[in-house]
Amino acid sequence: MRILLFTGKGGVGKTTLAAATGAALAARGRKTLVVSTDPAHSLGDAFGHALGAEPSEVDALLSAVQIDSRTLVDTTWHRLRAELRAVLAGVGLDTLDAEELTVLPGVDELLALTEVRRLAEDGPWETIVVDCGPTAETLRLLALPEAVSGYLTRAFGRRGRVTESVRRLGAHLDGLRALLTEPSVTTVRLVLTPERVVVAEARRTLSSLALRGIAVDGLIANRLMPAPGVWRGGAGSWLRTRRTQQDAVLAELAAAGFGPSTLSRVEHRAVEPVGLPALLEIAAELYRGADPLDGDGTPVTPLLRVRPAPDGYTLRIAIPLGRDAEVDLARVDDDLAITVDGFRRLIALPESLRPCRITGAESDADGLLVSLAGNRGRG
Repeated sequence: MRILLFTGKGGVGKTTLAAATGAALAARGRKTLVVSTDPAHSLGDAFGHALGAEPSEVDALLSAVQIDSRTLVDTTWHRLRAELRAVLAGVGLDTLDAEELTVLPGVDELLALTEVRRLAEDGPWETIVVDCGPTAETLRLLALPEAVSGYLTRAFGRRGRVTESVRRLGAHLDGLRALLTEPSVTTVRLVLTPERVVVAEARRTLSSLALRGIAVDGLIANRLMPAPGVWRGGAGSWLRTRRTQQDAVLAELAAAGFGPSTLSRVEHRAVEPVGLPALLEIAAELYRGADPLDGDGTPVTPLLRVRPAPDGYTLRIAIPLGRDAEVDLARVDDDLAITVDGFRRLIALPESLRPCRITGAESDADGLLVSLAGNRGRG
């Protein structure tokens, strides 16, 4: 089983690329399900096929579904919440306190992720492609298993009385977290358009996902202006200027370490791509004849882990280093610049680390361990 999660800033075309990838996988003989967890469902529009809350067949090996999070909240969570209220009331909390403690922000997104896991485990599909919501919603979605697991521990672990339902939920959340952080199973494809604001958000997203142990195995620059050779008429000057700006942004990405091996490109279409033929045409440009699942599972940016230290933080960067590697670290604005044997990579620092300064670093078999000093109360 492989799960591909597509996300990006709103309006970058992630739904179309997720649908195109699903169509390409099915065309290669893999039984594929494309799932939309985006509350603003447009997956059915991309396929030109009516979709509902249960998987329906789009083509011979291709099915699709739009998860109805609201219905999941009204059924699954409603039952569990009633059980939790009963437990809390039984340990001395009044009705109002019990009610407040069983309200979980973002539970609809959590249940959508739970439904993806159910489909992966119970369905006949070899590959599941997930059209996630915009970046902010996706990051919240992918952080929920750990956050809710911590909530349950704080709310019930100290009370000495946990129902079987709570135990099952805790085990389920641990399973979700394991599913998301296993790069041989789940990876993210991050979609962007070649604009500085969008790229800046994409780079912050890379760091946020890396901190959660979730691997991004590809970036896709979507909606590039066509190559200059096809321009005609009075609009040519405007198109040339726009493409020049886009190329400059892509050059900056390449300088930060995101070159052709990690960044795919798709040109803008004059006509909105709807239906399988149009989607397969996009997939042909996106993957250029390669299998959409090709790759060794290596994340396009090193996985990160932050831990508090007495005078600040330590930042673990899972980047492979040879025994004789020459490593240099520097701060460049809000980025950490890592140079290994002359190859430079810029990593956008998490917000909490931006006020900090580098005080030391060491390497071991797991990569780099960077020490940063700063006020842990800031950011």
